[in-house]
Amino acid sequence: MPEFRIQSHGRLQEWIAHEKGYFTEEGLDYEFVHNPLMSDQVAVESDVSIPDHRSGAFEEMETGNACEVGSACHWAVNMAASATHGRMWGKAYSMTPSGVYVAPDSEIQLPQDLANVPIGVGYHSGSHFSALRALQQILADDEIEISYIGGPQDRLTLLLEGKVQAANMFGPPMYVLEQQGFRRVLDTTFMIGFLIDEGSDLEDVERYFRALRRAQRDLDAEPELYKHYYLREVDEKYHPIIDVNGFGAGERIVFEPYTRSVYESTYAWMESLDLFPAGQKGRADYESAVLV
Repeated sequence: MPEFRIQSHGRLQEWIAHEKGYFTEEGLDYEFVHNPLMSDQVAVESDVSIPDHRSGAFEEMETGNACEVGSACHWAVNMAASATHGRMWGKAYSMTPSGVYVAPDSEIQLPQDLANVPIGVGYHSGSHFSALRALQQILADDEIEISYIGGPQDRLTLLLEGKVQAANMFGPPMYVLEQQGFRRVLDTTFMIGFLIDEGSDLEDVERYFRALRRAQRDLDAEPELYKHYYLREVDEKYHPIIDVNGFGAGERIVFEPYTRSVYESTYAWMESLDLFPAGQKGRADYESAVLV
């Protein structure tokens, strides 16, 4: 049985590396495992109020990675590593386009119009933290309203069904919305980190990232050749209404250090807003938490 488990995180690079043989050429014995971004996390019935779903990316890492290298927003990975739920990879990160979206006919036109509007996000996940960071720049604290309504697939469904006014979106669900005419009123582009499971073979981790570096070069040079892989990242029920040729290139892996200053300032911001209860917060320093 392959020992190295891979999740694509809704991006294209893993599929490119797989199809072009880069993982194999690096000597990686691997298998793909289920991508939770493709699944609904919350069951919402038509006549039932939207649940307050207090579980997200951090909680998934807290209970253990489903793969050797987990991906989530750098805030959640930072806190998970500081709480010794794995170690953060300090040699790369990625950037994902993201934004707060509203329906085509929404009266919300400008970022300031989001005052006192519930913004749908995933708890302790990139959509949660990036929404707060962006909204803090334009609204007073008492004007910011966050609603924890599940993962990207949940937010996609709820927006398409008109059950929420606005939600923070990224990845393939964001492109699905754009093709249905939904509008981005606030950019929330954010950094994604990598959490290395304690049981991972670091030589295999290096092989994995070398293959992704090659795939990223391919994607940068000719993104149009690889967008068909999005069909593996979007629920089949949406295939009839989308054309992946119109999607963007999505998440971009950056092979630069996740520095001490970024680690410490990111942790300090989360602590300043008391975003994690005492039982979840860790205190590991940069040397202990980050693999450099």
